[in-house]
Amino acid sequence: MAAATGPVAAAPARALGRRLLPWAGLLAALALWELGVAALASRTPIAHTFSPGASAAALQSLLAGGELWPHIAASLRRVLIGLLLALLIGVPAGLALGLSPTFRLAVTPLLQLLRMISPLSWMPLAVMALGIGDAPVIFLLVFAAVWPVLLNTAAGVAALDPHWLRLARSLSATRGETLRQVILPGVVAHVLTGFRLAVGILWIVLVPAEMLGVSSGLGYFILDTRDRLAYDELTATIVVIGLLGYALDALARLAWRRWTRGAAPQD
Repeated sequence: MAAATGPVAAAPARALGRRLLPWAGLLAALALWELGVAALASRTPIAHTFSPGASAAALQSLLAGGELWPHIAASLRRVLIGLLLALLIGVPAGLALGLSPTFRLAVTPLLQLLRMISPLSWMPLAVMALGIGDAPVIFLLVFAAVWPVLLNTAAGVAALDPHWLRLARSLSATRGETLRQVILPGVVAHVLTGFRLAVGILWIVLVPAEMLGVSSGLGYFILDTRDRLAYDELTATIVVIGLLGYALDALARLAWRRWTRGAAPQD
């Protein structure tokens, strides 16, 4: 039998190339990091403390010594509370926005105005109203995360097939039954899309928000490392923030894929 040639033989090579490309990108980023630190160290000798090697050693020490774990746990706890509250507020508000033209007309200008305000601009008022501690941080996180959930839920309602709603009415379904059995299942994919966007926005807001009168969390730890001039620990913490954010986004993507595959009609 003749050996496979042409496009068939090249397919495994292309698949391998696609798998290796992300790693090549990461290696290129590490190389640029190292080159940038070397260039900066020629003028600022302390720059060598946040090289990739020094940061990796600091990260290993922080994780092995257990110093970083409480801050990771505190940040993740605030993120989970913020996401839960954003869902509890954003989904009902999005349903109301999508189902009621009167409500939509009344509140759309206000919502568009509010969502254009940076969550961090509320920091002084949040501290004044809620004091120091977790409350103002969670308020800022919820304010940042609620908009993609709300708007995507409303978009999901608008995208519903009107035949479904007419069929529910023709079967004498109550409003509650229509909501539970037609509308909510129909908007879940949009809600999960909003959830994924909310995770990204919330994770970006988390670090500056945790620089606000709290004594734990990754944002607080970055300030602490800066004050101690522990730049290797600072860059190690930045890497941890990136890895955790990537993991949260991957979980949100996985939930979206599983739902959309499960909701797809079977042949």
